[in-house]
Amino acid sequence: MKQNLAVVGVQWGDEGKGKVVDILSPSFDCVARYQGGHNAGHTINVGSRRHVLHLIPSGIFQPRVKCVIGSGVVLDPLALIEESEAIQRATSLPMDGRLFVSNRCHLILPYHRVVEAATENQLGERRIGTTSRGIGPAYEDKMGRRGLRVCDLMDSETLPGKIRDLVAEKNRTLEALKCPQRIDPEPILDAYAQYSQRIRPSVTDTSAYLNDLIRSGGSILFEGAQGTLLDVDHGTFPFVTSSSAAAGGVSTGLGISPKHVHRIVGVAKAYTTRVGAGPFPTESTGAEGDQIRDRGSEYGSTTGRPRRCGWFDGPAARYATMVNALDSIVITKIDVLDTFAQIPFCVDYKYRGSPLEHFPADAAILDSVEPVYKVLRGWQTPLAGMKEWSDLPAAAQDYLKFLSGYLGVPVSMISTGPDRDETIHLEVSL
Repeated sequence: MKQNLAVVGVQWGDEGKGKVVDILSPSFDCVARYQGGHNAGHTINVGSRRHVLHLIPSGIFQPRVKCVIGSGVVLDPLALIEESEAIQRATSLPMDGRLFVSNRCHLILPYHRVVEAATENQLGERRIGTTSRGIGPAYEDKMGRRGLRVCDLMDSETLPGKIRDLVAEKNRTLEALKCPQRIDPEPILDAYAQYSQRIRPSVTDTSAYLNDLIRSGGSILFEGAQGTLLDVDHGTFPFVTSSSAAAGGVSTGLGISPKHVHRIVGVAKAYTTRVGAGPFPTESTGAEGDQIRDRGSEYGSTTGRPRRCGWFDGPAARYATMVNALDSIVITKIDVLDTFAQIPFCVDYKYRGSPLEHFPADAAILDSVEPVYKVLRGWQTPLAGMKEWSDLPAAAQDYLKFLSGYLGVPVSMISTGPDRDETIHLEVSL
């Protein structure tokens, strides 16, 4: 039987999962996205073109691979339409019959963005720093059992009444938030009637599709968005996303049994980044952080915001390794560290002078810890484009061996640049 594989982020997102999925997807029949919304930004270089995917799975650039958007995803229909059109304009790849959208996906509507902006504005300095795309409020409606789903979008008779009722409710919410803006349901009705017709050919019961594929011997690559440290249950709450980004989200977000997730691969940068507010123990706010940001082009592919940058956070990555029970890990952007003579690696936290036994659940504690570093030797040699383990200088090999030993999992792939072929594949553990 073919093995199914999940690819998950080990940090606060932006680890390079898109490139990894793009590389691995030719070995699978289907790539299935299980959570998040168009707040994700998976960057893939194909030839001379750079593509940023927000909703569509990263396997779309492999012509024979099918792609699924599962029920755990919150869907902005316009974002899906625009992304599909952009791919078709930029490539000659067929889309018809290759992209399937779950009829159980919850919908993002314009009022979700308005409510999100009003809520963030009211929070002031306590704001989370969302992407302002309505993701969180859409998940709130889902959990509150009042959200609209794609199957509702397909029902032209009942949809108008449901939207009008929800708009009335959101206008009351905006009034309570002291937001002067009010929402008119009629433009929403007109637009979503058009979106319904545009996406209808792709809509299906994706749970049935995936289970049929598994029964027939097909293989699936499960693609996560964001990262484990942003998972709503296991991340640095409340500075998290609103969905289950860890491997546990695969089953609930796609409607398949956990028994069908055979292997789990984590993805992490050779350093650490974070977007928005929240604790970040290894953040470097000085010249070194700026150097990492500039060399790594660390700006959000979705928002364009500069990412906060710092050294590899071992305790956080080890926690994510445990939560996901990783089989191996992919390390990306190691070439960004080329210029440093010494590279600090966080091996522990101290809180009020004492080591912490576990990764803290309380964000206030995590925000107060003192990182304990082991300083590793830098290599000060350009690694960009290297394709063999033997090409790496000894110091870079030592860094990766130390990281692997610290996390307790083998490194299976090393990315040395944005292109597909700028990758080192390892068949054995370090």
